[in-house]
Amino acid sequence: MPELPEVETVVRGLRPLVQGRTFQSAQVHWPRSLHSPAPQDFAVRLAGQQVRAVQRRAKYIILSLDDDYLLVHLKMTGRLYVWPSASSDEDADERWVRVRLRFTDGDELRFSDARKFGKLYLTADLASVLGKLGPEPLEDDFQPRDFIARLRGHQRALKALLLDQTFIAGVGNIYADEALFRAGLHPLRPAHSLDNDEAVRLYQAIRQAMGQAIDQMGSSVNWYRQADGTRGEAQHSLLAYGRNGQPCLVCGTTIAKMRVVQRGTHFCPNCQPAP
Repeated sequence: MPELPEVETVVRGLRPLVQGRTFQSAQVHWPRSLHSPAPQDFAVRLAGQQVRAVQRRAKYIILSLDDDYLLVHLKMTGRLYVWPSASSDEDADERWVRVRLRFTDGDELRFSDARKFGKLYLTADLASVLGKLGPEPLEDDFQPRDFIARLRGHQRALKALLLDQTFIAGVGNIYADEALFRAGLHPLRPAHSLDNDEAVRLYQAIRQAMGQAIDQMGSSVNWYRQADGTRGEAQHSLLAYGRNGQPCLVCGTTIAKMRVVQRGTHFCPNCQPAP
Protein backbone atom coordinates (compact mmCIF):
# COMPACT_ATOMS: atom_id res chain seq x y z
CA MET A 1 0.00 0.00 0.00
CA PRO A 2 1.43 3.44 -0.88
CA GLU A 3 2.54 5.26 2.26
CA LEU A 4 3.33 8.88 3.03
CA PRO A 5 6.38 9.15 0.71
CA GLU A 6 4.55 7.57 -2.23
CA VAL A 7 1.42 9.68 -1.77
CA GLU A 8 3.50 12.84 -1.35
CA THR A 9 5.31 12.01 -4.60
CA VAL A 10 2.01 11.55 -6.43
CA VAL A 11 0.72 14.85 -5.07
CA ARG A 12 3.82 16.70 -6.23
CA GLY A 13 3.49 15.16 -9.67
CA LEU A 14 -0.22 15.91 -10.01
CA ARG A 15 -0.17 19.46 -8.69
CA PRO A 16 1.13 21.19 -11.85
CA LEU A 17 -1.10 19.00 -14.03
CA VAL A 18 -4.47 19.63 -12.38
CA GLN A 19 -4.28 22.81 -10.32
CA GLY A 20 -6.39 25.54 -11.91
CA ARG A 21 -8.35 23.14 -14.15
CA THR A 22 -12.13 22.75 -14.02
CA PHE A 23 -14.07 19.48 -13.98
CA GLN A 24 -16.80 19.06 -16.57
CA SER A 25 -18.17 15.59 -15.88
CA ALA A 26 -17.55 12.25 -14.20
CA GLN A 27 -17.98 8.61 -15.18
CA VAL A 28 -18.05 6.04 -12.41
CA HIS A 29 -17.43 2.52 -13.74
CA TRP A 30 -17.15 0.89 -10.30
CA PRO A 31 -19.57 2.55 -7.83
CA ARG A 32 -17.86 1.01 -4.83
CA SER A 33 -14.82 3.16 -5.55
CA LEU A 34 -16.91 6.06 -4.25
CA HIS A 35 -17.18 6.25 -0.51
CA SER A 36 -19.51 9.23 -0.83
CA PRO A 37 -21.74 10.54 -2.29
CA ALA A 38 -23.73 8.27 -4.65
CA PRO A 39 -22.41 8.19 -8.25
CA GLN A 40 -25.15 10.41 -9.72
CA ASP A 41 -24.79 13.00 -6.96
CA PHE A 42 -21.01 12.80 -7.26
CA ALA A 43 -21.04 13.69 -10.96
CA VAL A 44 -23.52 16.56 -10.61
CA ARG A 45 -21.74 18.03 -7.61
CA LEU A 46 -18.27 17.80 -9.15
CA ALA A 47 -19.16 19.44 -12.48
CA GLY A 48 -18.03 23.06 -12.75
CA GLN A 49 -15.70 22.99 -9.76
CA GLN A 50 -12.12 24.17 -10.21
CA VAL A 51 -9.11 22.56 -8.57
CA ARG A 52 -7.70 25.23 -6.27
CA ALA A 53 -4.95 23.22 -4.56
CA VAL A 54 -3.50 19.70 -4.39
CA GLN A 55 -2.24 18.55 -1.01
CA ARG A 56 -1.68 15.47 1.14
CA ARG A 57 -2.81 14.42 4.58
CA ALA A 58 -1.46 11.08 5.82
CA LYS A 59 -2.10 8.66 2.91
CA TYR A 60 -4.87 10.79 1.38
CA ILE A 61 -4.57 12.91 -1.76
CA ILE A 62 -6.66 16.06 -1.33
CA LEU A 63 -7.92 18.22 -4.18
CA SER A 64 -9.36 21.45 -2.80
CA LEU A 65 -12.21 22.55 -5.08
CA ASP A 66 -14.46 25.61 -5.17
CA ASP A 67 -17.05 24.16 -2.80
CA ASP A 68 -15.80 20.72 -1.83
CA TYR A 69 -12.77 18.55 -1.27
CA LEU A 70 -12.05 15.53 -3.44
CA LEU A 71 -10.08 12.99 -1.43
CA VAL A 72 -8.47 9.86 -2.84
CA HIS A 73 -7.06 6.95 -0.86
CA LEU A 74 -5.05 4.70 -3.16
CA LYS A 75 -5.14 1.68 -0.84
CA MET A 76 -3.21 -1.26 -2.33
CA THR A 77 -3.30 -0.79 -6.09
CA GLY A 78 -4.84 2.61 -6.82
CA ARG A 79 -3.34 5.07 -9.32
CA LEU A 80 -4.38 8.66 -9.95
CA TYR A 81 -3.09 10.28 -13.12
CA VAL A 82 -3.98 12.63 -15.97
CA TRP A 83 -4.90 11.05 -19.31
CA PRO A 84 -4.58 13.41 -22.32
CA SER A 85 -7.62 13.52 -24.59
CA ALA A 86 -5.43 12.85 -27.63
CA SER A 87 -4.14 9.52 -26.25
CA SER A 88 -5.59 6.12 -27.05
CA ASP A 89 -6.68 3.73 -24.32
CA GLU A 90 -3.88 1.24 -24.85
CA ASP A 91 -2.12 1.61 -21.51
CA ALA A 92 -2.16 -1.59 -19.43
CA ASP A 93 -3.80 0.19 -16.49
CA GLU A 94 -6.78 1.33 -18.57
CA ARG A 95 -8.56 -1.98 -18.07
CA TRP A 96 -8.68 -1.14 -14.37
CA VAL A 97 -10.03 2.41 -14.64
CA ARG A 98 -12.81 2.77 -12.07
CA VAL A 99 -13.50 6.52 -12.25
CA ARG A 100 -12.95 9.08 -15.04
CA LEU A 101 -13.11 12.77 -14.17
CA ARG A 102 -13.17 14.87 -17.33
CA PHE A 103 -11.82 18.41 -17.43
CA THR A 104 -13.36 21.08 -19.62
CA ASP A 105 -10.54 20.71 -22.17
CA GLY A 106 -11.20 16.99 -22.65
CA ASP A 107 -8.30 15.59 -20.62
CA GLU A 108 -9.24 13.24 -17.79
CA LEU A 109 -8.12 12.63 -14.25
CA ARG A 110 -8.37 8.86 -13.98
CA PHE A 111 -8.47 6.54 -11.02
CA SER A 112 -7.45 2.98 -11.82
CA ASP A 113 -7.45 0.24 -9.21
CA ALA A 114 -6.87 -3.43 -9.98
CA ARG A 115 -7.86 -4.70 -6.53
CA LYS A 116 -10.80 -2.27 -6.12
CA PHE A 117 -9.97 -1.27 -2.54
CA GLY A 118 -9.24 2.43 -3.21
CA LYS A 119 -11.78 5.09 -2.28
CA LEU A 120 -12.83 8.56 -3.45
CA TYR A 121 -14.65 11.01 -1.22
CA LEU A 122 -16.36 14.26 -2.26
CA THR A 123 -17.12 16.24 0.86
CA ALA A 124 -17.34 19.77 2.20
CA ASP A 125 -16.17 18.59 5.61
CA LEU A 126 -12.55 17.38 5.75
CA ALA A 127 -12.87 16.42 9.41
CA SER A 128 -15.51 13.83 8.53
CA VAL A 129 -12.79 11.84 6.76
CA LEU A 130 -9.54 12.99 8.36
CA GLY A 131 -10.62 13.96 11.85
CA LYS A 132 -9.14 10.99 13.71
CA LEU A 133 -5.70 11.00 12.08
CA GLY A 134 -2.59 11.49 14.18
CA PRO A 135 0.07 14.15 13.60
CA GLU A 136 2.14 14.38 10.43
CA PRO A 137 5.63 13.00 11.21
CA LEU A 138 7.48 15.35 8.85
CA GLU A 139 5.88 18.62 9.93
CA ASP A 140 8.08 21.12 11.78
CA ASP A 141 5.55 21.51 14.57
CA PHE A 142 5.79 17.80 15.42
CA GLN A 143 8.76 17.77 17.76
CA PRO A 144 10.54 14.96 19.67
CA ARG A 145 8.81 15.99 22.90
CA ASP A 146 5.43 15.44 21.22
CA PHE A 147 6.46 11.98 20.06
CA ILE A 148 7.76 11.04 23.51
CA ALA A 149 4.50 12.16 25.12
CA ARG A 150 2.44 10.09 22.69
CA LEU A 151 4.54 6.96 23.29
CA ARG A 152 4.09 7.16 27.05
CA GLY A 153 0.40 6.39 26.81
CA HIS A 154 0.75 3.10 24.92
CA GLN A 155 1.72 -0.42 25.90
CA ARG A 156 1.38 -1.92 22.43
CA ALA A 157 4.30 -3.25 20.43
CA LEU A 158 6.11 -0.55 18.47
CA LYS A 159 5.33 -2.02 15.05
CA ALA A 160 1.61 -2.21 15.81
CA LEU A 161 1.57 1.33 17.16
CA LEU A 162 3.41 2.83 14.19
CA LEU A 163 0.82 1.30 11.85
CA ASP A 164 -2.01 2.98 13.80
CA GLN A 165 -2.96 6.06 11.79
CA THR A 166 -4.49 7.70 14.85
CA PHE A 167 -1.10 7.58 16.56
CA ILE A 168 0.97 8.99 13.70
CA ALA A 169 -0.21 9.64 10.16
CA GLY A 170 1.20 8.12 7.00
CA VAL A 171 3.49 5.37 8.33
CA GLY A 172 2.79 1.93 6.87
CA ASN A 173 4.46 -1.45 6.74
CA ILE A 174 7.53 -0.48 4.72
CA TYR A 175 8.59 2.59 6.67
CA ALA A 176 7.69 1.15 10.06
CA ASP A 177 10.21 -1.63 9.38
CA GLU A 178 12.75 0.85 8.03
CA ALA A 179 12.41 3.23 10.97
CA LEU A 180 12.65 0.50 13.60
CA PHE A 181 15.75 -0.91 11.92
CA ARG A 182 17.41 2.51 11.78
CA ALA A 183 16.57 3.10 15.43
CA GLY A 184 17.82 -0.35 16.51
CA LEU A 185 14.49 -1.21 18.13
CA HIS A 186 12.74 -4.58 17.99
CA PRO A 187 9.24 -4.51 16.43
CA LEU A 188 7.74 -6.19 19.53
CA ARG A 189 9.28 -3.77 22.02
CA PRO A 190 6.47 -2.23 24.16
CA ALA A 191 6.12 1.44 23.27
CA HIS A 192 6.02 2.68 26.86
CA SER A 193 9.35 0.96 27.64
CA LEU A 194 11.44 3.34 25.52
CA ASP A 195 13.56 5.84 27.38
CA ASN A 196 13.85 9.38 26.05
CA ASP A 197 16.99 8.69 24.02
CA GLU A 198 15.43 5.68 22.34
CA ALA A 199 12.25 7.60 21.60
CA VAL A 200 14.20 10.44 20.00
CA ARG A 201 16.15 7.90 17.99
CA LEU A 202 12.90 6.43 16.65
CA TYR A 203 11.46 9.88 15.94
CA GLN A 204 14.53 10.76 13.89
CA ALA A 205 14.53 7.38 12.13
CA ILE A 206 10.93 7.83 10.99
CA ARG A 207 11.71 11.25 9.55
CA GLN A 208 14.94 10.08 7.92
CA ALA A 209 13.40 6.98 6.32
CA MET A 210 10.46 8.92 4.92
CA GLY A 211 12.46 11.95 3.88
CA GLN A 212 14.90 9.80 1.94
CA ALA A 213 12.05 7.90 0.27
CA ILE A 214 10.44 11.15 -0.87
CA ASP A 215 13.76 12.27 -2.33
CA GLN A 216 13.86 8.98 -4.24
CA MET A 217 10.24 9.29 -5.46
CA GLY A 218 8.84 6.49 -3.32
CA SER A 219 9.22 2.70 -3.20
CA SER A 220 7.84 0.77 -6.18
CA VAL A 221 7.88 -2.62 -4.50
CA ASN A 222 4.50 -3.64 -5.93
CA TRP A 223 1.91 -1.52 -7.73
CA TYR A 224 2.97 2.00 -6.82
CA ARG A 225 3.94 4.34 -9.66
CA GLN A 226 4.50 8.08 -9.81
CA ALA A 227 1.84 10.32 -11.35
CA ASP A 228 3.55 10.01 -14.75
CA GLY A 229 3.58 6.20 -14.56
CA THR A 230 7.29 5.78 -13.81
CA ARG A 231 8.66 3.73 -10.92
CA GLY A 232 10.12 5.21 -7.78
CA GLU A 233 13.69 4.40 -6.73
CA ALA A 234 13.48 4.14 -2.93
CA GLN A 235 13.07 0.35 -3.00
CA HIS A 236 16.73 0.09 -3.95
CA SER A 237 17.76 1.73 -0.65
CA LEU A 238 15.60 -0.22 1.79
CA LEU A 239 17.62 -1.58 4.72
CA ALA A 240 15.16 -4.07 6.23
CA TYR A 241 11.84 -4.33 4.41
CA GLY A 242 11.77 -7.17 1.89
CA ARG A 243 15.29 -8.32 2.77
CA ASN A 244 14.41 -11.44 4.79
CA GLY A 245 17.01 -14.14 4.30
CA GLN A 246 19.64 -11.62 3.20
CA PRO A 247 22.56 -10.38 5.34
CA CYS A 248 22.04 -7.26 7.41
CA LEU A 249 23.84 -4.36 5.75
CA VAL A 250 25.17 -3.26 9.15
CA CYS A 251 26.28 -6.46 10.92
CA GLY A 252 25.85 -9.31 8.44
CA THR A 253 23.26 -11.22 10.49
CA THR A 254 20.47 -12.73 8.40
CA ILE A 255 17.40 -10.49 8.26
CA ALA A 256 14.41 -12.28 9.79
CA LYS A 257 10.69 -11.99 9.11
CA MET A 258 7.71 -12.46 11.39
CA ARG A 259 4.10 -11.32 11.48
CA VAL A 260 2.95 -8.46 13.68
CA VAL A 261 -0.73 -7.49 13.56
CA GLN A 262 -1.01 -9.65 10.44
CA ARG A 263 1.70 -7.74 8.60
CA GLY A 264 5.00 -9.15 7.40
CA THR A 265 7.70 -7.56 9.55
CA HIS A 266 11.41 -7.52 8.72
CA PHE A 267 14.16 -6.99 11.31
CA CYS A 268 17.74 -7.83 12.24
CA PRO A 269 17.89 -10.10 15.32
CA ASN A 270 21.28 -8.63 16.21
CA CYS A 271 20.80 -4.90 15.57
CA GLN A 272 17.27 -4.99 16.98
CA PRO A 273 17.51 -7.15 20.12
CA ALA A 274 14.34 -8.84 21.36
CA PRO A 275 12.66 -7.27 24.40
